[in-house]
Amino acid sequence: MLCCMPGVAFVPALLVCWSSAAFIISYVIAVLAGHVEPFVPYISDTGTKPPESGVFGFMINISALLASITMYIRYLLIEKQNESSHFVRSSCNMFTLCVGLMGCTGMGIVATFQELAVPSVHDIGALVAFGSGVVYITLQSIISYKSCPRWNTYFVCHIRMAISVISCIAFIPMIVFASKISMTKIDWTPGEKDYTYHFMSAICEWTVAFGFIFFFLTFIRDFQ
Repeated sequence: MLCCMPGVAFVPALLVCWSSAAFIISYVIAVLAGHVEPFVPYISDTGTKPPESGVFGFMINISALLASITMYIRYLLIEKQNESSHFVRSSCNMFTLCVGLMGCTGMGIVATFQELAVPSVHDIGALVAFGSGVVYITLQSIISYKSCPRWNTYFVCHIRMAISVISCIAFIPMIVFASKISMTKIDWTPGEKDYTYHFMSAICEWTVAFGFIFFFLTFIRDFQ
């Protein structure tokens, strides 16, 4: 696999694989243990109770570290390309990096402070992670367009912008519906109070989360 990925392309590839595994493994364990309903729980619901909480916390923290490394390499890559092309201000590149690292910090908070143990801190971490993540991929999409056609193809830029738009659209109702939920719980069943808000918010959350994963997948070619 590494032979097929020259340069540092293995870094975003590892991030995508590890993060996907973190979501899926925690979900499977939580469902098999009977801690959550199998139909669209919150991502955090699948990492709240033992034993999945340990797996979730460990793997999401590693994902945050891998995301930080990926973002920093992306920053260095743009800086190097910018030396000859001058397509973006260095301050804009640095700001984008800082926003991304803020999102990684939010991921660490989500992984460390479980939803039921410290809900207020957990929710703040989730808001920072998703909010900063959406801003980061949007800024990266704009930077990608500015680097065309020398450093990126328009096709890749269109894909990145499409992912960014979908993530932005999903992020807003995710927050709106979540704010309408009047209780903190993980064992939701259809028909009970606030279930519809939970269901819609959870769908949007999974959409944004996998939007991030697909976005980083587009970095593999650049990192070669």
